[in-house]
Amino acid sequence: MDEAFRRYEHCLFSFVSPVMNVLFLLGALHQEADSVSLRVDPNKLQFFEYEPLTFHCEGFSGSTGWKFVRQSKGEVPSCKSNSKVTSTGSSCTIINVYPDDSGEYWCEDGERKRSNSINITVTAGSVILESPALPVMEGKTVTLSCRNKTTSSNLTAGFYKDGLLMGSSSTGEMIIHSVSRSDEGLYKCKISGAGESAESWLAVRGELLQGFQHI
Repeated sequence: MDEAFRRYEHCLFSFVSPVMNVLFLLGALHQEADSVSLRVDPNKLQFFEYEPLTFHCEGFSGSTGWKFVRQSKGEVPSCKSNSKVTSTGSSCTIINVYPDDSGEYWCEDGERKRSNSINITVTAGSVILESPALPVMEGKTVTLSCRNKTTSSNLTAGFYKDGLLMGSSSTGEMIIHSVSRSDEGLYKCKISGAGESAESWLAVRGELLQGFQHI
């Protein structure tokens, strides 16, 4: 009797487990498909003073009253009058950014439904680190670029993660192949004689559909 029950329990688990995995993944896919996303153009987290910055709020339908918000500051003033609305979202451009524009941004509707947030840093200094503004999928290639405001020429730069030197590059770029969760962290760069950038967080996320391969 016990042996028969164990076989029944094993068969039931073998059937239910894959079904639950599928339902979980489908739910996650539905939630992701229905979510609102904020992205920025150019796709980076750090900007020199006076550079242009465009926000794009995408992925919503049927909602009205969307606005661009900065933490502790409320709605972005320059976005109140020059936002452009499309069938898939809304966009807003700040023609010239200033250090005071640094902060965490997101978009939300009248019911306070929020998008993801993006932490922007604007500097009056001479060096910035260009890194992806949104999380990077595991397995992808990521390029980090160290930029000098006063010249477009490539300069040797040192790259740091969580305060530790990762290496130097004569091209001013560091390439991370097949990025993984272990690559997440705070990155900055330094150019001798020019200065160093602020720190920005590099986020990495797993591939949602990978779970189907193991069902």
